[in-house]
Amino acid sequence: MASHYEAPIRKPLVLGNKSYHDITKDIAAPIEGKANISWWIVFGISLTMLLWGVGCMIYTISTGIGSWGLNKTVGWAWDITNFVWWVGIGHAGTLISAVLLLFRQKWRMAINRSAEAMTIFSVIQAGLFPIIHMGRPWLAYWMLPIPNTFGSLWVNFNSPLLWDVFAISTYLSVSLVFWWTGLLPDFAMIRDRAVKPFQKKIYSLLSFGWSGRAKDWQRFEEVSLVLAGLATPLVLSVHTIVSFDFATSVIPGWHTTIFPPYFVAGAIFSGFAMVQTLLIIMRKVVNLEDYITIQHIELMNIVIMITGSIVGVAYITELFIAWYSGVEYEQYAFLNRATGPYWWAYWSMMTCNVFSPQFMWFKKLRTSIMFSFFISIVVNIGMWFERFVIIVTSLHRDYLPSSWTMFSPTFIDIGIFLGTIGFFFVLFLLYARTFPVIAQAEVKTILKSSGENFKKIRDKKNG
Repeated sequence: MASHYEAPIRKPLVLGNKSYHDITKDIAAPIEGKANISWWIVFGISLTMLLWGVGCMIYTISTGIGSWGLNKTVGWAWDITNFVWWVGIGHAGTLISAVLLLFRQKWRMAINRSAEAMTIFSVIQAGLFPIIHMGRPWLAYWMLPIPNTFGSLWVNFNSPLLWDVFAISTYLSVSLVFWWTGLLPDFAMIRDRAVKPFQKKIYSLLSFGWSGRAKDWQRFEEVSLVLAGLATPLVLSVHTIVSFDFATSVIPGWHTTIFPPYFVAGAIFSGFAMVQTLLIIMRKVVNLEDYITIQHIELMNIVIMITGSIVGVAYITELFIAWYSGVEYEQYAFLNRATGPYWWAYWSMMTCNVFSPQFMWFKKLRTSIMFSFFISIVVNIGMWFERFVIIVTSLHRDYLPSSWTMFSPTFIDIGIFLGTIGFFFVLFLLYARTFPVIAQAEVKTILKSSGENFKKIRDKKNG
């Protein structure tokens, strides 16, 4: 029966001689057992970074933005670079979940849960930066179009910075609902397995009374599809609007119509790289090698390679258009990127983003775990440099040579950035201990068609 659903040539997505009960046991193990020493070490380091970052944030807000390396010419620097970087990382989760769900891709099952969690945690980090950058975070509500008691002060609807507020808050809320809906059957599974009364109570609250009846599943499928349909345009719109922060200005190097698609491709590129980094660590720490297989890592690498190539084409297009336009300001902006004082950032970006993913054309390399892990980190470093190059090198040399200046971060800049990385990992590690890392209900749906053991039995029958 199942042989009609899947071509025999496809590799199994669940390795080992697994039954439905084995899947339940494997996925509930990290939640029910004690955390191992490596978890505590990484958690300790992350928590230290988070606390250091919180200290730097408090210092920034109490002292003023002048404690950063910003100046009159470079008015946006590390903070906005980090903001765009984090929003970009948050892209892969919704893409993996929503777009691949609509395309009925089975390999997303094992990785979508972690990717969605990563989306939510990275959007939280991104949101911190504009709030701190205001200098007066207690006035953050001024960005919302609420009737205001101070007279005729009203937000400027023409500003892409305002669209950012809407786009990112919508993105966060839809992603949260999507993530939580997917978790319901898993919470119910842990509720039913729980021995401690307190744990049972918590998980029964979290599972919203999921009973596993056919009606529940039918609604679950419908809601998932509707949310995937809503989230897919969001994948494209969020980073498009982030790119409008730059593209709608008149600064040479920013005023580029290619920015929206180029930012979206870059976001998916860095997001997939981050999912790769986290999953390679997770499969080791939580013993999920049978579910997050080499094949998953290979497919992710192929996406990284394709989006990396798109980003490469975008870079070359920018250079070509700057030359072709005949606008000397635009030409100078790009010449200055490649050969000016920040040349090292530009060439780091080129090496990490355009050159390094090309190794993925070789099957031996894209199926190597260590190499994939290395490239995934390199790509995220490159994408950080890309944002830095776009933001800082376009600003630091103005039309007036008298206002040319350099930017260098202070320890507060660096501290806040490290703090958000710490915060991200603290959230991710806590998530891995309390929530099922893999959508067990979804993996069970593909066990009969894609489980290694079932494929063998089927091949024997058909053979």
